[in-house]
Amino acid sequence: MAFIKSEEKSKNQYVIEFSIEKETFDAEVTKIFREKSRNITVPGFRRGKAPRPVIEKMYGKGVFYEDALNNLIPAAYAEAEKASGLEIVSRPEFDLDEIGESGVRVLATVWVRPELTIKGYKGIEVERHYHPVTEEEINDRIKGVRERNSRTEDVTGRPAEAADIANIDYEGFCDGKAFEGGKGVSQDLVLGSGTFIPGFEEQIVGKEVGAEFDVNVTFPEEYHAKELAGKPAVFKCKLNALKRKILPELDDEFAKDVSDFDTYAEYLADVKAKITEEHEKHAESHLEESLADALASKLEGDIPACMFDAEAENIVRDYEMSLRRSGLSLDDYMKYTGKDLAGLKAEMMPRAEKSVRTRLALETIAEAEKLEATDEQIDAELKKIADAYGIDADKIGEYVPRENVKRDVLAESAMKLVRDSAKITEEAEGEKPAKAKKAPAKKADPEKKPAAAKKPAAKKAPVKKEAAAEKAEKPAKTTKKKAEPKETK
Repeated sequence: MAFIKSEEKSKNQYVIEFSIEKETFDAEVTKIFREKSRNITVPGFRRGKAPRPVIEKMYGKGVFYEDALNNLIPAAYAEAEKASGLEIVSRPEFDLDEIGESGVRVLATVWVRPELTIKGYKGIEVERHYHPVTEEEINDRIKGVRERNSRTEDVTGRPAEAADIANIDYEGFCDGKAFEGGKGVSQDLVLGSGTFIPGFEEQIVGKEVGAEFDVNVTFPEEYHAKELAGKPAVFKCKLNALKRKILPELDDEFAKDVSDFDTYAEYLADVKAKITEEHEKHAESHLEESLADALASKLEGDIPACMFDAEAENIVRDYEMSLRRSGLSLDDYMKYTGKDLAGLKAEMMPRAEKSVRTRLALETIAEAEKLEATDEQIDAELKKIADAYGIDADKIGEYVPRENVKRDVLAESAMKLVRDSAKITEEAEGEKPAKAKKAPAKKADPEKKPAAAKKPAAKKAPVKKEAAAEKAEKPAKTTKKKAEPKETK
């Protein structure tokens, strides 16, 4: 197997020519013949016993060529790709140039990383939006914890009230006929929750346990079952039992039960601190998004469309994995939404284009600034990935190429450079509160879910109220890598 040459076909597109030696190809064809001939029937011969010349005469001389080429080309191309020195960004498109006495000659058409420039990436003016923590947010957070730690007790001696948990039997009728899905037995329903269609729950309020009664409602015009939409219905109901949810008191005992603190005051401060931290992370994430938008718009050069297509496919695959974790397949999702794979990919394309342009911008900056990734940084990043996926750190290299991690580290360093040099204006709704201090942890927090390992956020640059004079900046530029072609004799 040998690399012959690479030639530019059009802008950012090359053709790589390589060969497979005749001896190697012939040996692979013989191997395929021995594997396939066992299942070939030729008149006059027992199954699997026909000689190769007879099979080739009957089915054509190249009957075993395709399988042989499929086996040999990937390794041959990998060698040719490396020898070409090109930074390839697409899948190759193969053309068979020749099969003869000199062996096999193959042409692979590929797209390469384009020459790009970027300027103005230092001193980008951007706003950092911060939303101070409100009392409503704190109350809602604590309300959720109270709900999860509530208990229920039976209600006796009074009729049903709003917020009660009513246990009911029911059966619905439309035009005097029972309809599918309209029947339930011993079903709990929180009155006032809006779980059932409008008007249903309100008619249970005031009823005594054991009462049998009719509930008259009209299905909404936009109801999902078209045969019931907009129609009146009557539900035959029986109230079996009533319960009432009892929320815990907001006191020190509550704090001890639901957190790692001994007093409610400490717990309240911690809730506020956690929400504050979430807002800070959101503000930083929004800031980086704004910087990414700016970098994507400043990048100059012709980017091959295949790079956007490949990224859109990656996003769709990630989305499919997310759906699977939720118990839904991509096929089911498309059936429910009426979308097809092409439509979903098109929907993801703007996000893909931004992702590719931002990544290329960061790589261009890293190259221009001569940024380096140390072995320690790469090893640390590999360990984070290993920890996040529960893989042995010594084996993570089998799954994640070290070169890919190096590029990630360089991109992250480039973003930090951009972030640290940016002219940032703080924008907040009202006065930004001082960060609440967390009390020392004493036991595991039952509210807190384990989070996947994430990359550390870049350090914040100081807020600059006035633009400082910046030195003239040369545009960063990337170059296509191309080795001198090695001609075969």
